[in-house]
Amino acid sequence: MSGQSSLSRRGAAPFSAFERTIAWRYLRAKKAEGGVSLITTISFIGIMLAVAVMIIVMSVMNGYRDKIFDIMMGAQGHIFVQTSNFEPDEIEPLRQRLATVSHVRSARSMVMGQAAALSNRGGDASLSVVFGINPEDIVQTPLVAEKLVAGGFDTFGEGRNGGNEIVIGAQMARKFNIGVGDDLKLLSFSSSTMTPFGSTPRSKLYRIGAVFEMGLADYDGAFIYMPLEQAQVFFSRGDRPDYIEIRVDDPFDTIPIRLALAEAAAVPIYIDDWKDRNKTYVTALKVERMMMRMILMLIIAIAVMNIISGLVMLVKNKGRDIAILRTMGATRGAAMRIFIMAGAAIGGFGTLAGLFLGIVFAIYIDPIQDAIQWVFAIFNPGERLFDAAVYELARLPAKIEWLEVLVIAGFGFVMSILVTLPPSWRASRLDPVEALRYE
Repeated sequence: MSGQSSLSRRGAAPFSAFERTIAWRYLRAKKAEGGVSLITTISFIGIMLAVAVMIIVMSVMNGYRDKIFDIMMGAQGHIFVQTSNFEPDEIEPLRQRLATVSHVRSARSMVMGQAAALSNRGGDASLSVVFGINPEDIVQTPLVAEKLVAGGFDTFGEGRNGGNEIVIGAQMARKFNIGVGDDLKLLSFSSSTMTPFGSTPRSKLYRIGAVFEMGLADYDGAFIYMPLEQAQVFFSRGDRPDYIEIRVDDPFDTIPIRLALAEAAAVPIYIDDWKDRNKTYVTALKVERMMMRMILMLIIAIAVMNIISGLVMLVKNKGRDIAILRTMGATRGAAMRIFIMAGAAIGGFGTLAGLFLGIVFAIYIDPIQDAIQWVFAIFNPGERLFDAAVYELARLPAKIEWLEVLVIAGFGFVMSILVTLPPSWRASRLDPVEALRYE
């Protein structure tokens, strides 16, 4: 007898089968039985969609960021050593010394300049970035050599002073309606030609030998590659390149390699890397990612708030049941845990459903994008919803980072538990006498 009375005073064990059964019955209760199934369903759907949207958006942003970085570091080098302070005969020995540094994949001399591109086929003048590169080096640039859509490098660099053959991006080719074998005029404002009427920009007609498509509209519409010797002549560089472009094994960890390069050079050199040259762009991507994560977490928090309204109504409708349970020996803690489990179940199942929906969407984003484009084309013939000229990328990439998915799931579930505390506390403080007075 004493054991039974002690058990009665203590109540059921925390989160026991008794408490779980009551919580599950309350969740399944229909409106006629005093339940709030409609609000429960709305809360479940809201949490599911909020979690799914956060996973989809963050996966697309991760994929977009990685795609941008891959193209950015594939089209250009990772570390740059300026050569403006060196004599022409000192640059090649310097390049060879830098090429021997550990974790350096290649070191090559290059020229970079800006020029205006014009075509007699139409289209406004376009500001372009011209890279002077050796013929053997352009073949070893995967993002150019492996992304050719027309032409080739067979005659690239042949002729006097490197010849007059250039390689342009597909976006520029479409803009001017030109292709392999056509001519493109380039005007350099940094080097000029003296005439009886004064100084005029240097201009020359070049033949298009190949067209590449990296997949980034900014690069496909602005980048031009020409032989190094020809670039030195066109931009009046003499025999000196602008810099030595270095590619390394890990572009995201350039500090140790920069120190090793400075030591290997044996002379004072000025070094910068791709993060320095694209600092504004890289910082913008980081800030955008951080702000988007905060906004989407707020959306999850707002969706979870629906659980509060559902539990408040459930506590009100189940006041009589709570009072009866209390009179039968249930503790205040048991009453509180019942409603915590009810709310946590909504949030937990909603989070799991959202995880499944978001991961499936991110994995199959290509066919989903094609389906959306197909539907859009029915109502807007001849137009593209995902235009590379607008979004920079023709395809929406997605990369699932599983640690981030785990954080999202944890955040959704923890928020689901936290919002259950106020109504659950109210249920535990309910006075059985007051609740049963008018029954």
